[in-house]
Amino acid sequence: MSKHDVEMELAQLNIAKARGEMDEPLMKEFVDNLESVNAMAESSEGFIWRLKDESGDATAIQAFDDPLLLVNMSVWQSPDALKGFMYMTHHISFMKRKKEWFEKLTQANYVLWWVPKGHIPDVEEGKLRLEHLREHGESPYAFSFKSRFEPSDLVITKIA
Repeated sequence: MSKHDVEMELAQLNIAKARGEMDEPLMKEFVDNLESVNAMAESSEGFIWRLKDESGDATAIQAFDDPLLLVNMSVWQSPDALKGFMYMTHHISFMKRKKEWFEKLTQANYVLWWVPKGHIPDVEEGKLRLEHLREHGESPYAFSFKSRFEPSDLVITKIA
């Protein structure tokens, strides 16, 4: 199978360590804006999917032992679509204020990777990609915006 036979989409996982529980006053403004920021993502050009629970966001999804470690995942048509949402919408004003709500992490806090069109990654897949990036650095398997690997950089093999 040629790598060009499969259309690919961009998956992303990012984590953040909250400075407090979601119901604490410190986190109120962040929590109060989740719904509008998530709606903005969903209406952005190139958006495909995002991780959420019954409440409509992912803040209650405990992917790590530390309950203050929040996880966010989404799938986009391209890196440019994801960057467009991140930097060209009201989302940027919240990114600029992240120090108010989140602690600085010492290791990579996000990872990008290519998935076949229509594939919805689960949290475990995202955690594996983040751990791979942390341990091995940038590669077509797990990367950041610093090393924009393209789907054509992947080696896809057909399993008989």
